[in-house]
Amino acid sequence: MLIGVVLYFLIATALLACWLLPPVRGWALGALQGVLSRGQATARQCSSAGGIVVQGLGATALRQAGAARRGLRRHGRWLAVGLAVLVLVPALALALRSWHRFDGFDHTASREIDERVAALLQGEQLVPPPALPPELFTVQEVAAVRPMLGTASRQWELLDADFRQRLLLVFKQLKDEHGYDAVLLEGFRSADRQAALAALGPTVTQAGAFESYHQYGLAADVAFLREGRIVISERDPWAMRGYELYGQVAESFGLHWGGRWRGLRDFGHVELRRPGVMRSGAAGAGPAPAHTH
Repeated sequence: MLIGVVLYFLIATALLACWLLPPVRGWALGALQGVLSRGQATARQCSSAGGIVVQGLGATALRQAGAARRGLRRHGRWLAVGLAVLVLVPALALALRSWHRFDGFDHTASREIDERVAALLQGEQLVPPPALPPELFTVQEVAAVRPMLGTASRQWELLDADFRQRLLLVFKQLKDEHGYDAVLLEGFRSADRQAALAALGPTVTQAGAFESYHQYGLAADVAFLREGRIVISERDPWAMRGYELYGQVAESFGLHWGGRWRGLRDFGHVELRRPGVMRSGAAGAGPAPAHTH
């Protein structure tokens, strides 16, 4: 792969030099014409004297090498600059590719949890709510906002135990203090499903397989239940207010809220960022193991 990239840049540099530098273009055309004419002469000579052909080829090679050296001495500086630009820019991009990731990808920073939250997490373990009828997740207004939601996993037991308790506390506080019934749209997500969602385009997700905390049971997408129907639309003032409260409560329990992302905002998304999880890669992917903290 690396050899192919280097060869590509070498060829691109030569083509750019011929295109942008008239002397180089003239030299290249002249060299090409010379090679063609010498090839024709060589072909004629082959029928009469093999030894002469060998000598002619040797002399031709020497002349071409001398012409190439002269061309490089004359235009070598510009060719070097062009090659450096074409090679250094992608090399710099490759070197910095792990320096910044889209929001929602791997982060090593952890959010401090206050003593109140720690006490709640150590206290009584909350039980997930009963499952809702599957048809609620496949109605037209829901499917238009969340593609492929009908096949999403809403199994609370596949979530990391620590993350699960924080999310249940968020649900409880939203209900008790603000009157919102939160609904789990999707929790754990397989790598194949993540790749399928990514293939739908950046408006659905910017994360590929193993680039989302969903693959590790550390993320969830949430909406609200109103009058027996799931409400996701951010154009609904009631739902948007619910998302704002949801984000505030989730952050108070140490979760990261997708509504604060700089790129594609995902108001229903929360995740528990755990250092080193993303770097474990595909080898360690799967439903997260149980953790009490």
